[in-house]
Amino acid sequence: MSAKTRIVLSSDHAAIDLRQAIAKHITEMGFEAVDIGPTTPESTHYPVHGKAAAERVASGDCALGIILCGTGQGIMMAANKVPGVRCGVCSDTFSAAMIRQHNDANILSIGARVVGEGLALSIVEAFLTAEFEGGRHATRVDMIE
Repeated sequence: MSAKTRIVLSSDHAAIDLRQAIAKHITEMGFEAVDIGPTTPESTHYPVHGKAAAERVASGDCALGIILCGTGQGIMMAANKVPGVRCGVCSDTFSAAMIRQHNDANILSIGARVVGEGLALSIVEAFLTAEFEGGRHATRVDMIE
């Protein structure tokens, strides 16, 4: 598969089960899930996992990313430190679509202790099926960069 269809996934220990459910779901949607872990429930550090996923997106190895921690906030902050990454935390489908359409976000962050699996899968679908609208939004994204 090409990088256009590759989606990197990572999380801390708090979100392993939800991350694996999302990986299965996006594979069923036709994407290649690049799950970079972790795989064991021992306590781990979300900044390490946020950075690792962000580097995969920034390098072009993966087109988009989905990262998770307990709230989605901490791992999102770590990912946004990587140049070229625009990551937003979402707990609803409207915001997930908007961060793609208006902000050209390339990584979605979800709080595993905030949303249940059903809603998380809908959020992921909204994010992955939305497209950047460009136009006036491109000017604003350029300002972010």
